[in-house]
Amino acid sequence: MNPAPLLVLCALGPEVWALRGGDWRGAAGGPPVLVRTGVGRRRASHAVRRLLTSAPGGYGAVVVAGFGAAVGPGVAPADIIVADGVRDAEGNHFAVDSGPDLTRALTARGLTAHTGTHHTADHVVRGLERRALHLQGALAVDMEAAAVLAALHELRPVLPAAVLRVVVDTPEHELLRPGTLPAGVRAWRTLRAAVPALVDWHEQNRPDRRRPAPGALTHPTPSIPQEAS
Repeated sequence: MNPAPLLVLCALGPEVWALRGGDWRGAAGGPPVLVRTGVGRRRASHAVRRLLTSAPGGYGAVVVAGFGAAVGPGVAPADIIVADGVRDAEGNHFAVDSGPDLTRALTARGLTAHTGTHHTADHVVRGLERRALHLQGALAVDMEAAAVLAALHELRPVLPAAVLRVVVDTPEHELLRPGTLPAGVRAWRTLRAAVPALVDWHEQNRPDRRRPAPGALTHPTPSIPQEAS
């Protein structure tokens, strides 16, 4: 049986552009399916549900990738934050077992990667709200990942999943401040450079090679489309 390709979901066109130009040679299942979902939980949920229901069994793993913000100290622009869990504003938490493996694959390729919890928000998080999220255990913030993982839990709970964000801004250097544009360029280059690590991780998580699926999404627990581009 031929392996299925990787499904990569991004909110923005520049994220898809960065990943499309990466080195996907040797990717299990051939070139990835790269999809721009649009920004926000509603759009991301709609896109992934449409993709999974229209092609059941058509993907070997799912990756949510793109740019994001760090909410705590010790992370620099263009660092990568890999999720070992994602939570939303309603208190749902999705454990993502792929975090350590993908972090190792990235660091083996010479990239600076951290592993931690991502918080999916409904708005751009700034200032004191970032500090509050960090005190609650978050390392990064995005606007889509929790919705994707919720859909996977419902429709394909054993499908390997991973979430990574390349940091564009940090608490010390927020968006719209001087230096954001150079940081964005570095982040774009880092996202493209991350492609071989995604290839490595996907190869390790092929269905015929995993016992059990180390990248699979685990059950959520409570806690106190646009077309393919």
